[in-house]
Amino acid sequence: MEIQDYLRILKARWIIIAVTVIVAILGALGASLLTTPLYESSARMFVSTSGGTSVNEAYQGNLFSQQRVASYSELVTSEALAARVLDVLPLGLTPSQLAAKVKASSTPDTVLFDITVSDASPAIARDIANAMATELTNQVRELETPEDGGTPSAGVKTFQQADASATPVSPKTKRNLALGAAVGLLLGIALAVLRDRLDNTIKGRREIESISGKALVGTIPFDKERKTHPAVDFQDLAQSSSAEAFRELRTNLQFLEVDHPPRVIVVTSAIPSEGKTTTAVNLAISLAEAGHHVVLVEGDLRRPRISKYMGLIGSVGLSTVLAGQAQVDEVLQPTRYEGLQALASGPLPPNPSELLGSEASRALMVELRSKFDYVIVDGAPLLPVTDSAVLTTHSDGALLVTRYGHTKSNELSRAIGNLETIGAHVLGVVLALTPSKKGDMYSYSYNYSADASLPRQTAPPVPAPQAAVATPAPPVVPPTPAAAPVAPQPASVHSGSTQTGSAAPSATARTAAPAAAPYSRARRPEAPGDLPRNGIENPGLRK
Repeated sequence: MEIQDYLRILKARWIIIAVTVIVAILGALGASLLTTPLYESSARMFVSTSGGTSVNEAYQGNLFSQQRVASYSELVTSEALAARVLDVLPLGLTPSQLAAKVKASSTPDTVLFDITVSDASPAIARDIANAMATELTNQVRELETPEDGGTPSAGVKTFQQADASATPVSPKTKRNLALGAAVGLLLGIALAVLRDRLDNTIKGRREIESISGKALVGTIPFDKERKTHPAVDFQDLAQSSSAEAFRELRTNLQFLEVDHPPRVIVVTSAIPSEGKTTTAVNLAISLAEAGHHVVLVEGDLRRPRISKYMGLIGSVGLSTVLAGQAQVDEVLQPTRYEGLQALASGPLPPNPSELLGSEASRALMVELRSKFDYVIVDGAPLLPVTDSAVLTTHSDGALLVTRYGHTKSNELSRAIGNLETIGAHVLGVVLALTPSKKGDMYSYSYNYSADASLPRQTAPPVPAPQAAVATPAPPVVPPTPAAAPVAPQPASVHSGSTQTGSAAPSATARTAAPAAAPYSRARRPEAPGDLPRNGIENPGLRK
């Protein structure tokens, strides 16, 4: 792993690290609060020897005293001295318990050493230390005095009495908190790295391209508004991140194969709840917004969702046409988006895979290709069923939608394998529901935001003639509020959009297009009496 990989992990898993640090600090604080405070008191002792007035004798006596310091330090922690202290200072302890509270420490190359006592009470610690100093003096005198009653060769006396301490030596709360924070940080980073290594979900371009071998053609940011309103409002929210993401996806698809751009596209996913239907709907809307004639096909004959999202009549549609019970012109439904029509799923059949893989399905895709610039099909997930796989063989390719942090690597690999096994073409992968602030998505866009004060102009597929460019277009006269728009009839819609293998508009349409909509295609105004309640005006549907 490189440094940037660790930085990415720290950025993505900062919650784990923060929680671990907080837990470690709270644990250290709790341990400090639950620990009984201990106080220490120390008495300093001085060791001396007798005799010797010359320099040599004084030097030898000093070395002798330093040796005695080590011996006397051992006496301090002995149970014998503790028993003597308990005789004069009743504490209710055994000699071994008292000896455990005492420690001796000496200063190197000196004849000084300290008797230190620890206890929960600073006063008791002081009394024990002073009692230890007194009894040690008496015991050393007894040990160093010859049996014949001569002068002791060495002795010890109290140099400094012990005092009661006002500050406990344990617990050290500040040190414990700092140690807890350091341990929590290290443990949190380790957990974050381990979690990242064990996490095999898709999160960026590198995983997608290394696993699938396909290009990432778009990233769709998470937008909580899509839960209740899957269709993005490309006019009212023209500068939103969602609208720009779908425009970017539209542009990338148009440039995947410049000579033969895909026009019949199946939008699918590996598993359910990946965002494929939302992607299909908004991709179709963005294509229609660019001036293309688009049909949105509800190709998921098991759990259709487009009819609910777009307010379509679901009783007739794709399954009706495939069963030979209606012509496609009779069941196409207009939408509130100019240039976009929809083909609902129709009644759910018992054999979706057979219907979608039939010759009638192939003929339907050919017919829709001849009538529309783009055919966007919302297919079923690939791994649970084979519907989308067989349907993709009748199209120009599949657009595979993956969900950030949800789709697993093996699921993406299996989905790609299912399509390639039957010879289907995979156009690319879309990463949906990405966090809004992610620097590692490697998006195709440069994140330039359009100036809201300037109109957004859509470039036509073919440049207009020089005369049309030089002559300014007449202003568009807005419709009067009293006039209600007339619903288009199927015959007029299809006759004007029929094309033979090319999505480019005619010369007449290219010349007239700037006059009708010089910058962008506006949504059709809604007025009372314009359309029925569900927005449908098709004589075939009435039948």
